[in-house]
Amino acid sequence: MKGIDAHQHFWNFDPIRDSWITDDMRVIQRDFLPPDLEPLLQQAGLDGCVLVQVEQSEEENEFLLANAEKYDFIKGVVGWVDLQSPVVEEQLARWARFPKMKGFRHILQGERDRALMLKPAFKRGIALLQKYGFSYDVLIYPDQLGYTHDFASAFPDQRLVIDHIAKPYIKDKKLTDEWKAAIRAVAAHEHVYCKISGMVTEADWTSWTAADLTPYIDIVVEAFGTKRIMYGSDWPVCLVAASYAEMIQVVKDYFSSFSSDEQDAFFGKNAIKFYKL
Repeated sequence: MKGIDAHQHFWNFDPIRDSWITDDMRVIQRDFLPPDLEPLLQQAGLDGCVLVQVEQSEEENEFLLANAEKYDFIKGVVGWVDLQSPVVEEQLARWARFPKMKGFRHILQGERDRALMLKPAFKRGIALLQKYGFSYDVLIYPDQLGYTHDFASAFPDQRLVIDHIAKPYIKDKKLTDEWKAAIRAVAAHEHVYCKISGMVTEADWTSWTAADLTPYIDIVVEAFGTKRIMYGSDWPVCLVAASYAEMIQVVKDYFSSFSSDEQDAFFGKNAIKFYKL
């Protein structure tokens, strides 16, 4: 495999369901489907991707898996399941029948209870993932990194990955000591990976530069090393601030001085290992 985009999305746009796509994001207020992404991956020198949920429903899983079945370049799917459900194990057993279903995600960043991941019912669901070979994507804001440290401690054998470097305050150019310390604490857990993704959407959409992103990448690479980081475009969400080509060029330039083995790891091999692609 040449390379993997470890984080992207598809949707048939629905203004009611997709109300998170506000009018200032109107560039993505439309359908985005596999034929839109495939040529972009080819141009970037990548031959596969991991498709990640945006809606929290069983129907979303059906939609994602239907696309993955039809298009071979979709190597894996990160779906959604109600981890707090009393019948979560039955749901996991159902989704385990689909070889391309690799893991699950809950939109923790949007929860009123910032420590939802530490609630007994949620943890009960997480404890079952390993039985079925599933990974878990941790989608959070910086204020939840402390809870994530405790969460990772509670599940030392569960594959976890932080999405979008936990969305630090890039727009405000606030590279806080708190975020740095919290990222390093989470990274100390050897079973936790991190996606270098979603940065341009946390920056100033109209005036960001690669230099704005570099200090954050520095911290993540220092904390996680080169064997537990992976490239993700966050396409098409990234289009509010950058084209696919602009997005990947930032990290291609950043890692250009790294060894070919380290680049291969970041742009594909780590994702293949983590998601068992």
